[in-house]
Amino acid sequence: MATVFTMIIEGDLPGRFVWRDERAVAFLSINPLTTGHVLVVPVEEVDHWIDLDAGTWAHLGEVARTIGRALDRAFDTARIGTVVAGFEVPHVHIHVFPADTMEQFDFRNAATDPDAASMDDAAERIRRALVELGHGDNVSEA
Repeated sequence: MATVFTMIIEGDLPGRFVWRDERAVAFLSINPLTTGHVLVVPVEEVDHWIDLDAGTWAHLGEVARTIGRALDRAFDTARIGTVVAGFEVPHVHIHVFPADTMEQFDFRNAATDPDAASMDDAAERIRRALVELGHGDNVSEA
């Protein structure tokens, strides 16, 4: 059975996409730690990051770094955090999010019902920053 991320990637479930290429996508988390929290996900369905081939892992890292630079541009924040946890969905994903404190890394504090308009605004800010950084070819809304 396909994971929820595969269903989002294939358009069977909605997602606020900000990036798409042949190997990876990035979309906003539905339970954000902070405004602008993005998940970088391989198109290929792989459960554990240590099972990815080296090229895919390197590509995900580069996409996460690019998304991080866009988050840094789009949001006034002290740091850009990343986490690879993998317990929520059995499909590799890198959490990338603006952070000002270590407390913001605590998933127990994730929003459970974020405001849709705020999420739409965050996605648009990230897309705009990606375009400004020269990555317009990979900016995606679907």
